[in-house]
Amino acid sequence: MVLGIKKYTAFILIIVLMTLTACAGGDRDISTPTENQDQQDETGVTTPEDERDEDSQSEESEEEPLEEEEEMQPPVDLKGLKVNELGKIMVLMYHGIGEEEDVWVRTPENFRKDLQILYDKGYRAIGMKDYIQGNIDTPPGTTPVIITFDDGLRGQFNVLDEGDEFVVDPDCAVGILEDFNKEHPDFGLKATFYVFYPTPFKQEKWVSKKFQYLTEKGMEIGNHAYNHENLRMDMSTKEPRDAQFVQEALGRNVMMTREILPGYEVDSLALPYGATPKDEDVYQYVIKGSFDGTEYHNKAILLVGANPAKPSYHKDTNMARTPRIRASEMDTEGVGLYDWLDYFDRNPEERYISDGDPNTISYPKGMEEHLDKSRTGDKLIQPYE
Repeated sequence: MVLGIKKYTAFILIIVLMTLTACAGGDRDISTPTENQDQQDETGVTTPEDERDEDSQSEESEEEPLEEEEEMQPPVDLKGLKVNELGKIMVLMYHGIGEEEDVWVRTPENFRKDLQILYDKGYRAIGMKDYIQGNIDTPPGTTPVIITFDDGLRGQFNVLDEGDEFVVDPDCAVGILEDFNKEHPDFGLKATFYVFYPTPFKQEKWVSKKFQYLTEKGMEIGNHAYNHENLRMDMSTKEPRDAQFVQEALGRNVMMTREILPGYEVDSLALPYGATPKDEDVYQYVIKGSFDGTEYHNKAILLVGANPAKPSYHKDTNMARTPRIRASEMDTEGVGLYDWLDYFDRNPEERYISDGDPNTISYPKGMEEHLDKSRTGDKLIQPYE
């Protein structure tokens, strides 16, 4: 009997010891996460800590190129460059490019001289569409200039008589602009040609090819009425123009351009003779209208003018009456290209100076009253001291 009790007691002790041993082993597994971590690392299993480490490494690797980019593009010294993106912009008005200088003609040599002087004085070309949109993308410290040509004359875009080969005359405006851009790529290959019909640039064979060539190069086509009509009055009868006449003259021009360049947006007009309708109610059709199913909208209307323009987001800007400056040295009456170049040399604070970023508008503090914020879109406004 006693022997049986001893065996039973020994058996119970063994069970208790086994239980205690198992419990002790379980506690040791839970209390050693480092050992468990080593095993998980070997099997490729990650922990939240690992994911955070990987995220931080990923963020660091993504941030490194940004830091390099910031180092490559140091901040613009707005004050040092005297940046003023509320300053004045010259819209230059050219007509013919020909062998003999005249009031409305520049020789190739003088046109080249104009471009070189503009470049040397820190001017850089932008397109009329850029001006309309306020998308002025010129290097920091430079001033935008807009080059326009009226009438679509042959000297503006001439193709040499080489049979069926399309060879641009190096002494026409387009050839000169291209050659100048090759020597000075930062000047910009930009110009707007205001043409009328039936034969823009006076070479019927090449009209379509010329239009395609210009737009592919980044230059622009504008409206100059269908046949250079005076939009103010009939010069023979002195009768004022009405809305129907204005819409036909401007709508037919756009219709013809779109036949050559399907879908092209003609969004600016150079007024023939600088003439506007007498009646303000008719003038609204100079801005916008339609003819025979073709709608048009002139977001900028260019005068003959004698003054610089202001940015499209300037409080005083009226895009429906945008002034231009005659690019000439004859009979300019003190308001030609070289007169204004001298003026800006003497009054640099009035000149538009770019900050180099088309997405920002920078200007000295105190000029806020000249900014029309309703026209700035999502651009960042940067007044500085």
